[in-house]
Amino acid sequence: MGWPARIGLGLLAALALALGVAWFLHTHERVDEERTLPPRGEAAYNPLYALRQALHEAGVPAQSRQRLRLDTIALGPRDTLLVYGDPGAMTPAEIETVVGWVDGGGHLVVRTPPPRLRDGATRPRTLLGALGVRLIDGPGVCEHLRIEGQPPHTEFCGGRRFELDAAEPWLAWGDPDGHLAYARFAVGEGWVDVLADMDFLANGALREGPHWMLARQVLVPNWGEGAVHLIYAASVPPLWYLLLTRGWMAWGPLLLALAAWLWMRTQRLGPLRPSPPAARRALLEHVRASGEHLVRYGRAPLLYEAVREAFLARLRRRDPLAASLEGEARDEAIAARTGLSPREVRQALLAPRPDDAKALRQRIARLIQMRSNLTRPRP
Repeated sequence: MGWPARIGLGLLAALALALGVAWFLHTHERVDEERTLPPRGEAAYNPLYALRQALHEAGVPAQSRQRLRLDTIALGPRDTLLVYGDPGAMTPAEIETVVGWVDGGGHLVVRTPPPRLRDGATRPRTLLGALGVRLIDGPGVCEHLRIEGQPPHTEFCGGRRFELDAAEPWLAWGDPDGHLAYARFAVGEGWVDVLADMDFLANGALREGPHWMLARQVLVPNWGEGAVHLIYAASVPPLWYLLLTRGWMAWGPLLLALAAWLWMRTQRLGPLRPSPPAARRALLEHVRASGEHLVRYGRAPLLYEAVREAFLARLRRRDPLAASLEGEARDEAIAARTGLSPREVRQALLAPRPDDAKALRQRIARLIQMRSNLTRPRP
């Protein structure tokens, strides 16, 4: 290929590339799209991670942990303790310590157990029972949250309502029947906030303005005077769920390989069939099958001639004199040698008609008998 042809091909390739770029720019448009990625790291198992970070941004010292651990971390006199999980899991020693700490000026934020946890949380040895909170069974009613300049919200829809036995609430939020969804009341020098649920404090909900403003109001009593302790129960999904949702790239091919192997090992569809008989190689069975094949296809004379020749061959080896004779002399000599009559010998050495199966069987049997009798010693 000469240089002019190469230059022409290069110009054609450049023109095709330019046309492709122009078509792409004409038919496609750059668009910016924002997508919320799933949480990773601590945010994946700590539901109060966003609240802790927001408190840090507001200049309030805050720390979060899964368990209370009062033996290792002391609560300050003006600290705030927020228990996000079920308060019924606290031990009697922890309940006594927390109630005494609140009486000295602490601020406790606690929720009622979910409706599915019917564990008698109103007993005196539970935290809510020690605070004089009595749970109410029944369907929850949503409370409307209206903040100026913000869209309306509904809160505490799935929470468990409660009543106060003796304390007079300083703030209360509930239905006309007196079933409370939120209440703040004093205990000694401190405050206790009881909520029907804390869904608005979770990571996904706290990004909304009304929820952050509600969280800010809940934490008001000791705001800026001490640290905030956020106690949560790690929401780690079970292992089977992780394997099902994130391990499919491993168990999917293995499942397909197992299904393929089972398909290969599966017998054909339909009724069960008996196992085929094992192969047999007995010589007599093959000889019999060959003889039946010859008789079936009209080749019986060949079978008779083979048996007759086998007898005559042994006769020539055992008694050459009798084999050299002919006619009645041979028949008498063979009869004397085999113990049969000359008539029986003559009949056996005479070929039967091709269509006489009975005569064929009789003469072959007589020839086999005569051949066996030749093995006897000469009288």
